Amino acid sequence: MIIDCHGHYTTAPPQHNDWRKDQLAAFAAGGQAPDYPHISDDEIRESIEQNQLRLLRERGADMTIFSPRASAMGHHEGDEQVSAEWSRACNDLIGRVVGLFPDSFAGVCQLPQSPGASVKASAAELERCVLELGFIGCNLNPDPSGGMWTGPPLTDRYWYPLFEKMVELDVPAMVHVSSSRNPNFHFTGAHYINADTTAFMQLIQGELFGDFPELRLVIPHGGGAVPYHWGRYRGLADMLGKPPLAEHVMKNVFFDTCVYHQPGIDLLFQVIDVENIMFGSEMVGAVRGIDPQTGHYFDDTKRYVDALGLTEADRAKVYSGNARRVYPRLGRALRA
Repeated sequence: MIIDCHGHYTTAPPQHNDWRKDQLAAFAAGGQAPDYPHISDDEIRESIEQNQLRLLRERGADMTIFSPRASAMGHHEGDEQVSAEWSRACNDLIGRVVGLFPDSFAGVCQLPQSPGASVKASAAELERCVLELGFIGCNLNPDPSGGMWTGPPLTDRYWYPLFEKMVELDVPAMVHVSSSRNPNFHFTGAHYINADTTAFMQLIQGELFGDFPELRLVIPHGGGAVPYHWGRYRGLADMLGKPPLAEHVMKNVFFDTCVYHQPGIDLLFQVIDVENIMFGSEMVGAVRGIDPQTGHYFDDTKRYVDALGLTEADRAKVYSGNARRVYPRLGRALRA
């Protein structure tokens, strides 16, 4: 079985995105958001069957771990109530996708984060999504300010109520920022990769996994700049008096394969232990075009992994075993 650990509902029906615009407009005007629109099952089926499900089949994968569109989380827009309403609407829509295609999608939720707000609402929404909707994890935005980085690092106790709930529910988080309102940082080309790299360095500097040895975090997009500068981070850990990265961080941190060229994938697997890598593509996501050098889609990452010549045992880990281990609720469901 081949499990894609990184998928977003980037093709949601237009009514969903139109409601978001109306919600933000109402907030700006000091009013209440309109009622959420009716979206039929057939409209959801069409949005999935012609896009993610078609590509999943064409590219030879079986299942996607599926969450709301990351760039649209927009935690810096509106206020805490606006974020809660939007997150619930997005998560309920993911729940409907999973209900219609249970063999092809497993749900991961968006959290209602807002700059400076308590993470208790995030913990509550996570619990709702896991226990009521059957979700297997969450996306955690380390920078709800939208590229301004005004909040505390991931190792700060501010985040602990959420981490406690994650451990209680036995679910991981993918550390994934949303859109950027900072003109210096293009959201997918800079802000995403900056955040991946920043999150990893924060984890090196802190002692988070000493307090939460069972906590699991997925750093997407191949770990940002981390594999390319692995020697730098090993050296910094040593200079900071931290244990080797294998002990200090990598028992709890995992990377995906959302790297869109063969040399990048080659490097990822040369540097990072195969136990810490999960297959992912983020297809119909940040990079949707065809690579003129290969004639294939940039985000058809299975081609790159297949070209590595991995042993059957390592292929099994990357394509499904590691995802089942990092997302144990998925593993239990598949075994059942």
